[in-house]
Amino acid sequence: MQQFIIEGGVPLKGTVKPGGNKNAILKMLPACLLTEEPVTLHNVPDIADVRVTIDLMRKLGVTVEWLTPDSLRVEAKTINGTQLDAALAQRIRTSFVFVGPMLNRMGKVDVPVPGGDAIGERRLDTHVIALEKLGATAAYTHGMFSLSAPKGGLMGAPILLKEASVTATENAILAAVMAKGTTVINNAAGEPHVQNLCEMLNAMGAHIGGIGSNRLVIEGVTRLGGCEATVGADFMEVGSWIGAAAMTGGALTIEQADPQVLGMVELVFEKLGVRWQTDGQTIRVPDGQALSITPDIGGKIPVVKAQPWPGFPPDLMSIAIGIATQSRGAVMFHDWMYESRLFFTDKLVQMGARITLCDPHRVLVQAPTPLRAVPLVTSPDIRAGMAILLAALSAKGTTRIANIQQIDRGYERVEQKLLALGANIQRVETDGYRERVIEPTL
Repeated sequence: MQQFIIEGGVPLKGTVKPGGNKNAILKMLPACLLTEEPVTLHNVPDIADVRVTIDLMRKLGVTVEWLTPDSLRVEAKTINGTQLDAALAQRIRTSFVFVGPMLNRMGKVDVPVPGGDAIGERRLDTHVIALEKLGATAAYTHGMFSLSAPKGGLMGAPILLKEASVTATENAILAAVMAKGTTVINNAAGEPHVQNLCEMLNAMGAHIGGIGSNRLVIEGVTRLGGCEATVGADFMEVGSWIGAAAMTGGALTIEQADPQVLGMVELVFEKLGVRWQTDGQTIRVPDGQALSITPDIGGKIPVVKAQPWPGFPPDLMSIAIGIATQSRGAVMFHDWMYESRLFFTDKLVQMGARITLCDPHRVLVQAPTPLRAVPLVTSPDIRAGMAILLAALSAKGTTRIANIQQIDRGYERVEQKLLALGANIQRVETDGYRERVIEPTL
């Protein structure tokens, strides 16, 4: 079992580069199954969820090799079988996105209910209904989905998603690009990672129009070829580094940050008193910020609400809550999407934050209060884990964080990056009796 040991209270300073977008690469890799030709992907983050996805592909007989520390070559010349490895598939949420490519390539697929973050119930109905519109049949028995394409292959169709689900949109896209005829997806998700996937597929020869909007028009093609594609910056990680600077009182330069996708993030962070400058693809977060929450008109408590793109991303709610604990004033956070995401706030309360859990979807933060170190705190999921890590970095004293494999699922080399910014952090392996320090590779 690995843990982080953090000696907090040190302002972070320096330059950092975020990894590639986790939510993009985890869909771009399954997309490689749509062609027998090689696909080269650049700016690939070497994170735990990517490694699981690669293992899933290799189990299917796909060749995946690292060309450089952040470039991959994928060749799905042959696919062995139609069943995803259950143990691997149950470790990540995005294993279900293999369904679309497998239906096109193999005509059928068996996949277990996927795993992922414990942030609430995340049903797959929207995925299945969309695939059924294209002619697929689906059966569910004892935790296993079996899906089949019709004899003549999938057929294009109008699809109205009952929710703007990112992964359901991506599954529908991956199925529709080789379906016969035209597919129109309405109420589609338009997040940057969905756009990244669509741009990759078009480079492979797909015909997808309306990219970035909530209405996608897809003309099916009979074959797709190889391509080179680059994964965009992970704006969740960019938001986390901005939060790290604000919470520790430091100054950070974030390179290759793709600031053009941060419009709503900037609006919300400004509401919390965090400001930065943009220079091309670089973001500079200055030190000495007077963190103060701007009330709404009439002095009302502002509400930060998670929304589909281009609204405030739910994956940054945890980071925003962490920032709010150090900003003067009061603010309500409302995540209507996931009924368990906000439960992690009890960890921040343990560290001294004034947070009231109003119900499973809303918390009220009244701040600022100094955060204090705690002997041991556990990371429940990727984003909450990062928020807890930032809290530990800002709290004076020594904090241990357990279950850090959750953080590793979404953040590449996080302690190496933090060490380069002046943080006092160690990764240790412990069995509860003995422990050893795992030296970072800088």
